[in-house]
Amino acid sequence: MDPALSLADASPTPFWLDHPSKPEALPALVGDEHTELLVVGGGYSGLWTALLAKERDPKTDVVLVEGNEIAWSASGRNGGFCAASLTHGFGNGLERWPNELRRLEELGAANLQAIEDTLTRYGIDAEWERTGEIDVATEPYQLDELREAAELMPKYGSEPVLLERDALRAEVDSPTFLGGLWDKDGVAMVHPAKLAWGLKRACLDLGVRIYEHTRAESLSRHGAGMAVRTGYGRVFARRVALGTNIFPNLVRRVRPYLVPVYDYALMTEPLTDDRLAAIGWKNRQGLGDSANQFHYFRLSADNRVLWGGYDAVYHYGGRVAAEHDQRPATFRKLAAHFFTAFPQLEGVRFSHAWGGPIDTCARFSAFYGTAHEGRVAYAAGYTGLGVGATRFGADVMLDLLAGSPTERTSLEMVRSKPLPFPPEPLKWTGISLTRWSLAKADRNAGHRNAWLKTMDRLGLGFDS
Repeated sequence: MDPALSLADASPTPFWLDHPSKPEALPALVGDEHTELLVVGGGYSGLWTALLAKERDPKTDVVLVEGNEIAWSASGRNGGFCAASLTHGFGNGLERWPNELRRLEELGAANLQAIEDTLTRYGIDAEWERTGEIDVATEPYQLDELREAAELMPKYGSEPVLLERDALRAEVDSPTFLGGLWDKDGVAMVHPAKLAWGLKRACLDLGVRIYEHTRAESLSRHGAGMAVRTGYGRVFARRVALGTNIFPNLVRRVRPYLVPVYDYALMTEPLTDDRLAAIGWKNRQGLGDSANQFHYFRLSADNRVLWGGYDAVYHYGGRVAAEHDQRPATFRKLAAHFFTAFPQLEGVRFSHAWGGPIDTCARFSAFYGTAHEGRVAYAAGYTGLGVGATRFGADVMLDLLAGSPTERTSLEMVRSKPLPFPPEPLKWTGISLTRWSLAKADRNAGHRNAWLKTMDRLGLGFDS
């Protein structure tokens, strides 16, 4: 069967945002506002910052402005994997911060538990399932890498379960699976948009003033604080937290550290009981394969399969535009890969097909900083693993704005920054060469060519 036939009825909208519980947008800011803390951005970064600021001190006056609607971008379009890792996975953390990785793993686990506790405390129904994630090997060399990780991770506080081929296929059955590494406790599945909408409601209940369709256009000093100009007014604040991620940062020097990468996903129709039984998946884990060009996949609450990843598309000049959200060539490729992984599901159709930009930095995990003599803080660069880590980033931003050292702000991971990307056309050339080299490595048993080895030595990368 031509995989494209399975896409004929797919809605070009993110599945998570196509939900009857989607709240009405709040009015835009018209006129001037004064506040102690202004949060710019209504995704996870901004929502967690506003919520945690009120939890730290309920008397703190907080305003949040969002240029579109809460959850409309990456926070409502992602795969819904909420991971404990603050370092974009164990391997990346071990390579970059080996001396503090054990503590980073502990802080990440505590952060994940705090997210779960927050959902309980505020009664947020985000379809939370603490089922873990399995890293899957589909090539023999990947299985060797997973075995090595299984030996190393206990030294840093993790206890993953190594699954050989038959044990993995007893969990989720695909003829392409050779083995896997199951992190049973460090990842939860979540409905990403309902998480953001629930945080919005919690913020409002605590007294945060939220303005949607209010784009922050400029940032400047104003007396002892800051002023942010919007389309219809201004916000004067003593402190500002920027959670804009891939959208142009109001602190211009931050922009060279980020590039927008377009990621794409498909969602199937709900599986019948017989189809679900054909692939197993009784324990509902999230999964991701171990290639450079990888897929991530999981079950929704109503037993649809989300299947995303593989292509990570950078457009020359870093242009972010709605027209890039749909990419039929990628959707067709993803559909073909889906039926290769799960031939038992032939005939299943996709109900939704969507894409959107995420913020990638050269070290793959978030970086942090301040501007305007500590009056402004920012966190960005989560590289597709921000559903959980943004809460930690919000705490870091609040610590930085408070101006008193904390354990978080003393971390090398927080104090250091990635290398910036070069200007065009070097950026386009480097990213294109890296993507080509990564694809070649996937076809060549993981062997990295001279370009990738050089990038490794420099601590540079490109990922989604």
